[in-house]
Amino acid sequence: MKTTIHYKSKVYCVDLSQPIDISIPVKDSKKSISAWSIKKPKIKPVQLGKWIGSIKQGAKVNFNSIKFSPHAHGTHTECVGHITKAFYSVNKQLQKYFFLAELISITPQKRKEDLVIFKAQLESALKNSDKPEAVIIKTQPNTIDKLNKQYTNTNPPYILEEAMIYLKDIGVKHLLIDLPSVDKEKDQGKLLAHNAFWNTVGKIRLDATITELIFVPDTLEDGKYILNLQVAAFDNNASPSRPVLYKPITHK
Repeated sequence: MKTTIHYKSKVYCVDLSQPIDISIPVKDSKKSISAWSIKKPKIKPVQLGKWIGSIKQGAKVNFNSIKFSPHAHGTHTECVGHITKAFYSVNKQLQKYFFLAELISITPQKRKEDLVIFKAQLESALKNSDKPEAVIIKTQPNTIDKLNKQYTNTNPPYILEEAMIYLKDIGVKHLLIDLPSVDKEKDQGKLLAHNAFWNTVGKIRLDATITELIFVPDTLEDGKYILNLQVAAFDNNASPSRPVLYKPITHK
């Protein structure tokens, strides 16, 4: 199944039967990815009196409850409601689901005790792009342990405020990254990168999103993709999500 997408002055052809899923699922496992000192998710049968929602235990259906935190367990997409007193739901703020995206590989650089992404790195990686609506950052080294890493108290790499201001200024509405946060793990609540991207000191960008804890395999080359950002319908500031990429063929 193929379709054509008209974006600005170009036409892209994509094969919808060739999706590339870059999400990490929520799973009840000791190997489940986690962050922020949150224990692993729990997925277990509902129990109502003597009835247990498990076919193995005599029920006619499997009927589970799931306990998890979107920000800590697997790929999730968040809106500005993540850092504001006012309530904003990502389910309501995200109203479009297909975007022209640029996939870039970035190696965080040393700054004191931290590894960070600088503005200059993003400028260099995006210098030949067509002002994408979405940017997907694959950090290097890109090891398979990102699928089940325990990030708590590891001081993961993060993005500097200057770099997020740059992304905002060039019109990027959707940022996706394979880290637990765009900000430093322990930053005394400053959240400089989040605030910069959503422009909380000015006109807040309500339709902008940040997606964290993705995984982009090394087999995927940097370049342009069509992004389908699928978000579960939770009325919350963040929701589990499933970003799916399609490699386009460009027609002039």
